[in-house]
Amino acid sequence: MSWAEVRRNVPNALTLARFAAIPVFAWLYLRAGDGAAWGAGIFFAAAAFTDQIDGYLARRWHVESRFGKIADPLADRVMIDVAVVLMWATGRIPLVAAAVIVARDLTLVVGYKLLAPRGAEVDVTQLGKIATWILYAALGFVLVTAEGTTWPLVILWIGIALAVAAGVQYVVRTRAVLERTPGRDASPGRERV
Repeated sequence: MSWAEVRRNVPNALTLARFAAIPVFAWLYLRAGDGAAWGAGIFFAAAAFTDQIDGYLARRWHVESRFGKIADPLADRVMIDVAVVLMWATGRIPLVAAAVIVARDLTLVVGYKLLAPRGAEVDVTQLGKIATWILYAALGFVLVTAEGTTWPLVILWIGIALAVAAGVQYVVRTRAVLERTPGRDASPGRERV
């Protein structure tokens, strides 16, 4: 296999590794019990790091793919959603925080489903990326601190506020793209906003 072929596959392989990491993270978290979950926290941080690396490499090497544009943010959403559901179920974060994050992510999935049949696309915004980074950081801090520690929850609420703002931005952009995109029966085009 040539270096060009390897480069083309590395970003997507990192994204797939993040999907594969989800059950391992869940196992590490549940195994930790009530205390700080350092193993799960380190694993979670490594997954967050691969999120930064795969996108950077895809852009740097000019090997962006349709698969990567769909799978990369989906891997983030699933990893974060699994983490918040587990942390809510074990009493580390409030139900409202978990519900807002999961509801926002489901809204994004519905938005994508509206766009995909029409061949339209809405790119991830800078605000969405920042919100994801802050959520990863906040959840990582919740994982490695004692239950009830306040400062990671403050960061989590900041991340949630930014995620909701990014979700609203995504809905507005999706609506604009849908208004400019031909119907389902038309030949698919690609819109970027």
